[in-house]
This record gives sequence, structure tokens and C-alpha cells, in this order.
Amino acid sequence: MSFIYKGLSAQLEKHIVTDAEIDHQMQRLLQQSPRITEVIGRPAQLGDEVVLDYAGFCGDEQFAGGTAENQTLTLGSGMFIPGFEEQLVGKDVGEEVTVRVTFPEQYHSEALAGKAAEFRCVIHQIRTKSAYELDDTFAKEVGNCDTFDEMHRKLGESLQAYSDERGEMDLQDRLLRQAAATIDVTITEEQLQAAVENQMQTLEAQLSQQGLSLEMYCSFMNTTPDALRADARPTAESAIRSQAAIDQIVKLENLVADEKEIGDALALICRQNNMTLEQLKPYYDAEFEQAVINSVLTSKAMRLIRDAAIVTVV
Repeated sequence: MSFIYKGLSAQLEKHIVTDAEIDHQMQRLLQQSPRITEVIGRPAQLGDEVVLDYAGFCGDEQFAGGTAENQTLTLGSGMFIPGFEEQLVGKDVGEEVTVRVTFPEQYHSEALAGKAAEFRCVIHQIRTKSAYELDDTFAKEVGNCDTFDEMHRKLGESLQAYSDERGEMDLQDRLLRQAAATIDVTITEEQLQAAVENQMQTLEAQLSQQGLSLEMYCSFMNTTPDALRADARPTAESAIRSQAAIDQIVKLENLVADEKEIGDALALICRQNNMTLEQLKPYYDAEFEQAVINSVLTSKAMRLIRDAAIVTVV
């Protein structure tokens, strides 16, 4: 079978965002964006949000992990140890408050479990939370728009752009898999196992960000690490074939990553991670540079497949 990567056929499925979808997203924004109003002229009440500094002491000794500045706390939320939040009720901005508590016997820090402690606090701000209305005020303070109609329109444009991008990515992925199906490549067991382990490491990293371990995930899903590895083999094989197709296109088309393309890729990485190029420099070693070059070449190969394809929009 000859390797075919030009003249492939596929459908681009274009989803038109509806007003109902825009309204649904607007409601999500409404729920996620309470209106915060500073309280002037009265002390803190249950339900208020306070901004405070605190330092924790056992006797005269300050203990690790018990100090914070400009910490936000909703009184009555139960986020702090029992008795802490209630002692801030009735206190004013600027007031120095000594909160006396006893850590629970089952506290996660054995050094503090069951011990009496005091927290020396200073309240900087008292705030209340309330719900916005879907009006021009919401548009100005949350959407950075002059009117609600403008915010509604811009949100629709953003959702449509996101939908179009997802549709294009799906199209290019399907075209690449078509091309990969025609390449003659022998995949060794060693390559397959390495690709599977790479997927497992990615899964563990994602779980870690959610505070979960692989063992916890397996327990929730009623599975085992070995079963996950077995399930990952088809995807791993597909990834190897796709990479082989990309490498072959790069070779056949003499594709290269020039300085501008590498610079653009680095700028994108910085934007996505809220970093400057100067902040990125300590991480930019030979391995990082090669990964950036590979991403540029992959994008160029994918674009070449896309531009040479016969695409029907539906």
C-alpha cells in the first residue's frame, strides 16, 4: 500500500451556536460571578466575606502553615477549624482579633492535633456577595461590555469561534488518521509499551491536578492499572502510526521550522501559561527546543494534509 496524504476526503461538521446555548452559558457566568460589595459602617456578620491576615501560635511559638496574608474567608462556611469563624463575627475592619481554638483530635497534622492555639488576626475588608441581574451592570462589571446586548453578541461570537476551532481540529485529526492508515510501518512491542506508559503518565498527571491518585481512580472506576494499560493499547498504536505519518510528510515535503515559526510557538506557550519569554528561559533546554520544533513541524504537516484535502462542509 502506498502512503497517501493528499487528496483525502472528509466532512467538516460545522455547528451553528444557538441563542439557547448562549443563554445557557450566560447563566453559568451569572452563577460563577457573584457581585462582591464592600461593607462600610458595620461589623462582620455570618455570611460575610472577610479579607484578613492571621498568624497561628501554640503558646509563644508560631507554627508552620498557620500564617497567611490577605486570606479570603466566608464566615459560617466551615472552611476553618471549629470556632475560628464565629469569633470574627461582630469585629470591624482594622480591628486586631485574637481567636482562640483547639485543633481537632483527628487533625491532619499530628504536631497540632488536640492542641490549644491562638490566631492573631487583622481584618482588612468586609464584603457581601449577591447575585447579579442579566443587565447592563452585569455586562460592564463581568463582561467588560457597555451593554448586555453587546455582551450577548460577543459571547455568541466567542462560542462560535470555539465551536469552529473544535470542528477544524476534529477534521484534521480524522484526515491524519486516514493518512496514517496508509503508511507502511512496523510497530514493535517496545514502542507500544512506551506509548502506553506515556498515556498512563499523562492520566496520573491529570488525576494529580484533581487531588486523585491512580489507585483512587481505579477504585472509583472499578478497574485496575493493568486493565487501563490494555485499554490504552489501540490509542497508543494509533498515536504511533500518526507520528510516523507526520515524520514521513516532513521528510517528503522537506518541511523545516524557521526562527519566526519557533518564536511564534514560544509566544503562544507564554500566553497560554501567563509567562514572559524571560520567565520561560530557565526551562528552555535542548529537549524543550526540540519539542517546540516538533510541534511546529506537526502543525505544518497537518495544514498540508488539510489544504490538499477535499472537504465538504455540513
